[in-house]
Amino acid sequence: MRYHVIGIGGFGMSAIARVLAGRGHNVTGSDARANALTAALQHEGIQVYIGHQAQNIHGAEAILASTAIPDDNPELIAAKMANIPIYRRRDILTLLTEGFRTIGIAGTHGKTTTTALATYVLDMGGLDPTAIVGGVMMNYGSNARVGKGEWFVIEADEYGEMFLGLSPEIAVINNIEHDHPDLFPDLTSLTNAFKTYSERILPHGILIGGIDSSAVQPIIEAREWAGLPSITYSLQNSQATWYATNIYRTHLATTCFTAFYNGEQVEEFELNMLGAHNVENALAVIAIAHHVGIDFSVLKKALVSFKGTGRRSEIMGRVRDVLIINDYAHHPTAIRSTLAAWKPVVKRLWAVWEPHTYTRMRALASEFAHAFVDADKVLVVDVYSVREEVTPGLNAPNLARMITETGHPSARYVGDFAATAELLAAEVQRGDGVIILSAGDAPAVGHLLLRSLMDESNP
Repeated sequence: MRYHVIGIGGFGMSAIARVLAGRGHNVTGSDARANALTAALQHEGIQVYIGHQAQNIHGAEAILASTAIPDDNPELIAAKMANIPIYRRRDILTLLTEGFRTIGIAGTHGKTTTTALATYVLDMGGLDPTAIVGGVMMNYGSNARVGKGEWFVIEADEYGEMFLGLSPEIAVINNIEHDHPDLFPDLTSLTNAFKTYSERILPHGILIGGIDSSAVQPIIEAREWAGLPSITYSLQNSQATWYATNIYRTHLATTCFTAFYNGEQVEEFELNMLGAHNVENALAVIAIAHHVGIDFSVLKKALVSFKGTGRRSEIMGRVRDVLIINDYAHHPTAIRSTLAAWKPVVKRLWAVWEPHTYTRMRALASEFAHAFVDADKVLVVDVYSVREEVTPGLNAPNLARMITETGHPSARYVGDFAATAELLAAEVQRGDGVIILSAGDAPAVGHLLLRSLMDESNP
C-alpha cells in the first residue's frame, strides 16, 4: 500500500509511519515544519514534504491524519475530492494492531516510560514485539519498533480518545488525574473515557491497574463485579497483587526496591531510573512480564539495562559540576514527582518551567503553584500555547508570582529562553542541578546553558 501521513512530524504519527514502512508499505508524509523527527524519517528513506499542499498526496491509496490536522487542510480536501480513504489516528490503530495480541498502556502519567520499558522487557524475553511509543526509546533510538512476534505494545493515549481505537488483550491504567481540560471539562468526563477504554479489553483479557490512584479503583471494582479479571499494583497498599517497598537510591539515577506478589516477597530489583513514580511504572511492567511468562532473571537484567526514554529525566550534560536534565513533565503531579526524585541528588535544585497550554493553566493553576516545593529556585518561561490562542491575564510573570504567594522562596520570570539561560549561567554553582520541565521548546534553555558553561570552562 502507498500511505500518506499528514502531520508525520509528531511522535504518534511518525511512529505509525515507521511501523508501516517496517512492514514493507510505501510511506510518504507531510508536516507544517521540519524537525528532528522529519529529518530522521527522511534519513530512513521516508519521503517527507515540508508544508501542506494538495500535490503531496499524489499516488496515495490511503491518507492518515493526526488529531491536530483540521478539516480544511489542503491535503485532506484533495483526498476527499479524489475519494481516497482517510483515517484519523484512532482508526489507524485499529488497522495497525489487527491480528496482534495488543498491550495498551494508558494513564495520565508514566505511560511513555512504561510502554518503552514493557517493549524492552518483552524484547529481552525473546517475544520480539512491535511497539509504538510517545517518546524515543533510548535502547533503540526510535519511537517505534517493528518485531516479528505476536505482541504489539502501544502507548494508549487518552487525548482525542485515541485509546478507544484499541481492543487490548492486556490493558494498563497507571493512574488518572484531571488533564486535557480542552477536551475533558472535569475529572469525571476523563474517568469515563478510561472506563470505556477498560470495557474494550478482549473477553479473555486482563486489566492491570495502579490502585494508588483513587480514580482507577472504581474501574477495577467494576470489572470485579462483572466477574472479569484484574491485576493491581501499589506502593501504598500491601493488599495489591503487586506491591513494592524498601525503595532507595543507590547511584546517581538508580533505584532499588523489593517486590511482593500476593503478599509474598519475590525479588529485589534494581531499576535504572530515579523516583518512586518510576518504581510504580516498573511494577506495571513486572505485572505484564509475569502474566506473559517472562522469567524473573530476564526481568532483572532488563530493568537495570533499560536506558529510559527521551525527555524523561534525560541527562543533557554535566559541566563545571552542574547537572542539566530535560524532563517532559507538564502536569502538577509529574512536576512534583520529578523534582522529588532529583532533590536528594544535587546541592541546589533549579526548576525551569515552560507552562503548557492556557486551558491547562486555568484548570490547574492552584495545583501548579504548589508543585515546586522541592525546587530551591524556579524560573518560569512563556506559556507554550500549542493549539490555542494567547489568553490575556494568564502569563509567565503571573504564574511566577502565584508560586511565590504559596511561600516559595524564589520564583521568577526573567524573559525568553536566552535571558533565562544567561541568568542560570551567572547564578548556578558547583553541585547544582537544573531541570527543564517542558513538553514544548524549553530544552533550548538547557542547550544554551551547556554551551555557556562549556565556553567558560574553555576560555
